[in-house]
Amino acid sequence: MYAIIGLGNPGNKYDSTRHNVGFNAIDCLAERHNVKITKIKFKSVYGEMRIGSEKVLLVKPQTYMNNSGLCVMELQKYYNIPIENIIVIYDDIDIEFAALRIRPRGSAGSHNGMKSIIYHLQDDNFPRIRIGIGSPREGQDLANFVLSGFNKEERQMVDETIERAAKAVEMLIANDVNRAMNEYNG
Repeated sequence: MYAIIGLGNPGNKYDSTRHNVGFNAIDCLAERHNVKITKIKFKSVYGEMRIGSEKVLLVKPQTYMNNSGLCVMELQKYYNIPIENIIVIYDDIDIEFAALRIRPRGSAGSHNGMKSIIYHLQDDNFPRIRIGIGSPREGQDLANFVLSGFNKEERQMVDETIERAAKAVEMLIANDVNRAMNEYNG
């Protein structure tokens, strides 16, 4: 079993923000596989699907970003999901805009949602897919930046990256993280 965790903040006012590209990627996967994200449990909304023979949960934590680990911990314990089968998709200010970076494990960097997940799981040995959202202008508050929206051109570019992230998840599950990294990093 796999759990795909898309990070974001719940609520309509955050739907189109930079910080919610993880939620957007879950929505993209759900659309690609005709899955409804309507189940409510584990401090999340989620849906279930299959990729090949693998059961896959598409999860959007509803705890706000800084407490995402609570949801992931509950889900992991309930289903006894191997840590390496938890895939987290999230925004990153430290990589080029609209870039996609897949890693098999690693630190949280500056991302509070990832810090929460690693803290609650007490492990960082799980794949992550980062989507570059750009970085704040000099003097711009980081929180205001990540909670801002994209202009039309940026939205088109980031939507293409979200589509690539969804395909990367499919490849990662059907094959392995190294194949997904070789195909989609960049």
